[in-house]
Amino acid sequence: MEFSFTTIVLWAVPVVFAITLHEAAHGYVAKLFGDDTAQSLGRVTLNPIKHIDPIGTILVPGLMLLTSKLLVGVPFVFGWAKPVPVNFGNLRHPKRDMIWVAAAGPAVNFVMAILWALFGRLTAPSGLWVSDWLYEMAQVGIGINLVLMVLNLLPIPPLDGGRIMTGLLPLRAARVFARIEPYGFALILLLLIVGWLDVLMSPLLRIAAFVLHALTGA
Repeated sequence: MEFSFTTIVLWAVPVVFAITLHEAAHGYVAKLFGDDTAQSLGRVTLNPIKHIDPIGTILVPGLMLLTSKLLVGVPFVFGWAKPVPVNFGNLRHPKRDMIWVAAAGPAVNFVMAILWALFGRLTAPSGLWVSDWLYEMAQVGIGINLVLMVLNLLPIPPLDGGRIMTGLLPLRAARVFARIEPYGFALILLLLIVGWLDVLMSPLLRIAAFVLHALTGA
């Protein structure tokens, strides 16, 4: 894949929608369970502009796409959107409902991976709507959504998996576990630097890819 405007578009479309729909899902499920904070701020929307963070959604992914291609020859993108505000105290059953709110983002990423996989089958050389460019975009969409889903399911606060774990633990243990949250991103960065993040994610990614293949044949 040449690094060009085409490469940027191939990655930008799946990345923007993977990140922004992930966040919108949190706000939508929070609304269902009693918290309309995100709704009142206009964040329960499929409009990517409402969720874009200039640094996390544009600058960092753009720089990573450029530097990873130049340094290692393989495009790699990581980014984030503006977090959707959720007031867990407004949820009807805060500890239990937190699990569903947190799980909504990764669940939507898996649904998007399924849709990209089906789109990939349509645009593949043997598909009904053959397009090398769109087929390549579909592959990027699958990869981005599976990685985002698995990363967010790691049981490290403030990732979604950390919030799910907090909701599942007994109250006293949950309070102790939640104290990790201020150091969560530093811990993730440390795991990335020492190479353990890939070790943790790889088995989960293989399982997710297997399930996706079983469901779509892609």
